[in-house]
Amino acid sequence: MFTALDWIVLVAYLLVSLFIGLWVSRGNKNLKEYMFGGGSMPWVAVGISLIATSVSATTFLGAPADVYGDDMTFLMFQIGALLSIFVVGYVFIPRFRTSGISSAYELFEVRFGSKSVRRLAAIFYCLHLLLRTGILLYAPSLVLAQILHIDLKVAIVVSAAVAIFYTWFGGIKAVIWTDVMQFCVFFGGGILVLLIIANAVGGFGEMATLASEAGKTRWWNPSMDISNARTLISAGFAYAVLEIAIRGCDQQFVQRYLSCKDVKAANRSSVLSMVLGCAVSILFYWVGAALYVYYNVSKVAPVPASVGQNDVFPYFIVNGLPVGVTGLIVAAICAAAMSSLSSSINSLSNTSEHDFLGWDESTGMGGLKRAKIWTVVWGVLGVFFALFAATQQGSLLKNAIFFTGLFTGPLLGMFLLAFFVKGLKSWQVITAVLCGMVSLVLIQGIPAFGVKAVFDGVFSWPWMPFISMTTTVVVAVVLKLAANAVCAKRK
Repeated sequence: MFTALDWIVLVAYLLVSLFIGLWVSRGNKNLKEYMFGGGSMPWVAVGISLIATSVSATTFLGAPADVYGDDMTFLMFQIGALLSIFVVGYVFIPRFRTSGISSAYELFEVRFGSKSVRRLAAIFYCLHLLLRTGILLYAPSLVLAQILHIDLKVAIVVSAAVAIFYTWFGGIKAVIWTDVMQFCVFFGGGILVLLIIANAVGGFGEMATLASEAGKTRWWNPSMDISNARTLISAGFAYAVLEIAIRGCDQQFVQRYLSCKDVKAANRSSVLSMVLGCAVSILFYWVGAALYVYYNVSKVAPVPASVGQNDVFPYFIVNGLPVGVTGLIVAAICAAAMSSLSSSINSLSNTSEHDFLGWDESTGMGGLKRAKIWTVVWGVLGVFFALFAATQQGSLLKNAIFFTGLFTGPLLGMFLLAFFVKGLKSWQVITAVLCGMVSLVLIQGIPAFGVKAVFDGVFSWPWMPFISMTTTVVVAVVLKLAANAVCAKRK
């Protein structure tokens, strides 16, 4: 039951979030301060902000549910994360820092000499992030509505309103420093839940033994089966492409790299985010294993048959935690949701003002005012898409996976082409990107519209960005070689 003390804890957390956002954001005098913190943000804070943005509330709720119903084999994602750190650190961050850009997608205009390619990339990014933001705001709000016994729309609007306000007021400084606090609440909440469950089942050693005997601690599967997402080849290596696409091509990450003082600081923030991400995954997978022991092995308390795999953790939050702690854990869910939203609308504001309107540092207060307007616009659109997601009957996860591969794979392909292939024409890049998107439709179909895949079941979902990225790169290179061959014949 959610008591008055729990409400006090939750409301206090929301007020502290607002206070921190307002306090640290003093002195934003121009657009550069608003978007990049003057390029002097501490790398530790930036690294924590990177992982706070990445893990979202779906990690808090989804990771325990996954292990409760299966095992820890998705921990192999951390292999992909480790590989991505090296690639991003050596290939992406130095180029971003030395190219003089203020937006990730400005690089395409620099390398290809084409605003059309740059704007196409920005459109892809905005569509992908807006859809992702809507889902990441809707999913935790659904749980919050159930726990707090409030209307779903109210849960969505209240969580979003707090994040929109401090992001509008303080820009990237507010986002980064509130992310730091939100990560502490998020991670601390997970540790507290694990300790409470371990104490209830006889200690951590006993809990670990029982979880292992139940098969919940299995994390290694060396199979090369590409149709199974829980194998080394899929979760360990194909997933690395998705990690590289996110860490190297997402404006949320690039904006933070540019907010650090130099390449070394940006790389340190990237490495820190990976280490913390691994710690978060281990922690919340153990929460899932602990919940399984609590309800199904030790049987400390009964769980109703109507409570499904995805509802076990919310059920425990309401019925298994002490008074006050429930409010803290609900605050942690809010923290993760607000972190995802604030980061998204801040980076979307930067992309809108820079890639579509073309601001520079000379725009002064006019650019700053427009950027704040964009922040509100994107925040409202995020709320709209969250409310839209609430009306959908199909699998949100399948739709999210499809759109992630549809946009992030070709974006990564565009960056690789910009870095390593010289002399490409803009039409060759655009054609290649469209082919990359078509390849994904053939492999996965379009779940949102019920379009069936031609090669359904051949590849598991971690391969989707890899497929669309590879197709984009190959088609662009082939088009360039063909064009060069035609020119050579004419000569």
